[in-house]
Amino acid sequence: MALTPSNMLPLGTTISNFALLNTISGKTENWEDYKGNEGTLIIFMCNHCPYVVYLMDHLVKFTKANALKGIKTVAISSNDVEKYPADGPEKMKNLATDKHFDFPYFLDADQSVAKMMDAACTPDFYLLNKDNALVYRGRYDQARPGNDIAITGEDLQEAINDLLANRSTPVQYPSMGCNIKWKTEDGFPS
Repeated sequence: MALTPSNMLPLGTTISNFALLNTISGKTENWEDYKGNEGTLIIFMCNHCPYVVYLMDHLVKFTKANALKGIKTVAISSNDVEKYPADGPEKMKNLATDKHFDFPYFLDADQSVAKMMDAACTPDFYLLNKDNALVYRGRYDQARPGNDIAITGEDLQEAINDLLANRSTPVQYPSMGCNIKWKTEDGFPS
């Protein structure tokens, strides 16, 4: 596993609608159908990444609490499922069911959405305002497997609180995690 930072897509970037397979429903759906009234959190994640696994239980509670504030969540896996079958659609659905996701878990099979959003790692967090403009991209908090820092989600929660209060989030640190498993020989997007 290669520790990879997020690419920090420019703030203000507008994210266009896209349609992907929602592995929970088994249907191709538009992400905008799941937008929150106050904003939307898009998370690039996968089933097998130890950084995602480490945060998973806290993250599920975090997304449920923030949904009550009008911030809905959309999760996306963009890994190459041929090389990483643990991240395939059936296993994604099983994880979502086992962990009681209250958000869709989309498969970005051709990796076009990850490329559009310049995603680099799992987990990678993107917070959008009501107009689909990026207001935060970065880490959940400082906790990582093995560093003995409690999982709080404080960095992302501060960004959500700032969005709800119509303030900008002045300090944003990159997320860190496993690199997205790209469908190329060298492991980088083409």
